[in-house]
Amino acid sequence: MTRIGVWIATAGGLGYAPVAPGTFGSAAGVVIYLLTSDWPWLTQAALAAAVTVLGTWAAHVASTQAGQSDPSHVVIDEVAGQLVTYLGTGVGWKGALLGFLLFRALDIVKPWPANKLEALHGGVGIMADDVMAAIYGCALLHGIIWLAPWMR
Repeated sequence: MTRIGVWIATAGGLGYAPVAPGTFGSAAGVVIYLLTSDWPWLTQAALAAAVTVLGTWAAHVASTQAGQSDPSHVVIDEVAGQLVTYLGTGVGWKGALLGFLLFRALDIVKPWPANKLEALHGGVGIMADDVMAAIYGCALLHGIIWLAPWMR
């Protein structure tokens, strides 16, 4: 089970990228979104929830195996974060690029309470700060689309 957990936590090994593994994880989330962008909103939400729940378990397994609280090779949190960022937006490639940039910036800055959530134990802490950053990203993306519909 450890191997499966680490494989999921690293998004199939993308987390082992020599530079910017979080960016590679986020890119995987963008690809998954674009492949599922025509799915109904509730189905996309179910996918994001499933990735988050499974990712919480996998992140815990991988962090325990690595002996670190939030190892850089764990990127399933970025995958889940990207999926949450796009919820209900229906964006195409332009909006997906904007969502990617918004989420990455918010994941790095970690505005409150995301910065507090990363202190939670195990996989919950690894995932929770990214999901919170993604909720902010989703709200911002919706607002930008409302103001500039051509970004869709």
